[in-house]
Amino acid sequence: MESVMKKFLKPKDIFAYSLGLFGFQFIVGFLNSYQAEFYSGVMAADFAIIGILLLVVKAVSAIFDPFVGTMIERMNSKHGKLKPFIIYSAIPLLLLTVLLFVEVNLRGTWLYVYIFGTFLLWSIAMTLGDVPSQALASVLTPNPEEKTNVISLANTFKSIGLVACVAVVPIICMIVPNGSPGFTEGDPIASIEYFIASVIIGFLGCGLFLLIFFFNKERVPYKVEKASFKDMTNAVKGNKPLILVLISCFLGFGRQIQTGIGIQAANVLVGSQNLALVLGITAGIGALVSMSLMPVLIKKFNEKKVYIGVSIYGFVVSLITFLVGSSNIYVMLVLLFLVGLQFGVVNILPMVMVADSVDYYEYKTGKRNEGAAYAVLSLTIKLTLALSTALGLIMLSVAKYDPNVSANDTTKKLVYFAYSFFPGLFSLLSIIPIFKYNLVGKRKTEIAEALQKRRMELSSASDTNGSTSDSSNSELSSDNSEIRNDDSNQNGDS
Repeated sequence: MESVMKKFLKPKDIFAYSLGLFGFQFIVGFLNSYQAEFYSGVMAADFAIIGILLLVVKAVSAIFDPFVGTMIERMNSKHGKLKPFIIYSAIPLLLLTVLLFVEVNLRGTWLYVYIFGTFLLWSIAMTLGDVPSQALASVLTPNPEEKTNVISLANTFKSIGLVACVAVVPIICMIVPNGSPGFTEGDPIASIEYFIASVIIGFLGCGLFLLIFFFNKERVPYKVEKASFKDMTNAVKGNKPLILVLISCFLGFGRQIQTGIGIQAANVLVGSQNLALVLGITAGIGALVSMSLMPVLIKKFNEKKVYIGVSIYGFVVSLITFLVGSSNIYVMLVLLFLVGLQFGVVNILPMVMVADSVDYYEYKTGKRNEGAAYAVLSLTIKLTLALSTALGLIMLSVAKYDPNVSANDTTKKLVYFAYSFFPGLFSLLSIIPIFKYNLVGKRKTEIAEALQKRRMELSSASDTNGSTSDSSNSELSSDNSEIRNDDSNQNGDS
């Protein structure tokens, strides 16, 4: 039998996928960081109302995620069931990204209606690309170690893309004619600068995103399924590891608050919106360090132990960061670097766990459910990001933050509390369901090897007899018996 540990990926496959996720998140990060600031600073919208609107839009657009999931399961294309959606989403995503940063002559109710409508359309286009691009990680290779490594590298690029805008936008501010100087304290970003930034980031991000379609291949075989919403619900309900990861994401929603209020925190704590890079790069470097160490940590321990250990560390260092305060900027930056060490691991591991849960479901039922699993994951991420953004913007409203007015001591303290302490607090909450997660170590390897054996036997039987139903059903019955025994001992570590 050909070993499951065979290497399937070439460097071009890995870097095309990684750069594609970088490009996609470059756009997403731009909106996360600057959208609320644009509406408030340029179009005079209220932060609290913006926060509520963004939460509602993401909740409403999340309804589209199951539709994308069913479309994926039904897709029958020579390019696979995931890659075609990369093409379908790229142009709408580009056009709507630019539209969101066009200043319009609206105020009051009609402004909020406009914000809701345009952002809802953008969110739908984003989902059309996000669900399949994330799910692609589970089919690039059947090798579990190779899968962990590519997810780790790709999500490192993804994380860099998410914050890259805070380096690009200030440069645009400095070179745009009649724009603001870029780094001047108290000088808000101008409307023309937002627009030009949206064009540059939109084109570059979508161009990189398309690399996934042209250079990646779906290597894990699948069957076209006429999946209904009921089938998707049953697929999720029957996948305990996936459910545990989703609950963990919900409980840890506040970890992302630094991204949501990074621009405002820079304005308050450092003195300029365009100095968000100073804050972001410190936590970002910490995240990159932990991402690079993640494959080694997983190999030495396992996903469960690493996730729990790093999350507890995150809580402790976040508490220390808040207690020390922001009076000394150099000490604050060092502490933010230490806080950032948690993000690389806790942001990537759920992706690894969901990919493993897809294999687990195939092992248990004989069916792969990338569409359902990643549609629900995308829905969860949207809702948690919306909750985090809403929480951050509400905190800004409570702190009486105004981008055009210098912050007083009370505003600084409240913003720093949200920025420094919340990530650790919610990281600690997120580990509660992970104590029950046991798709790790020897058990994970055995599932991957059994799947590879089954696929090869089915392929061989298909070639010789043109039929595989009897052998697959017999093997599936045996596998299901093993899974039932495994599931009855969920408290043991593998």
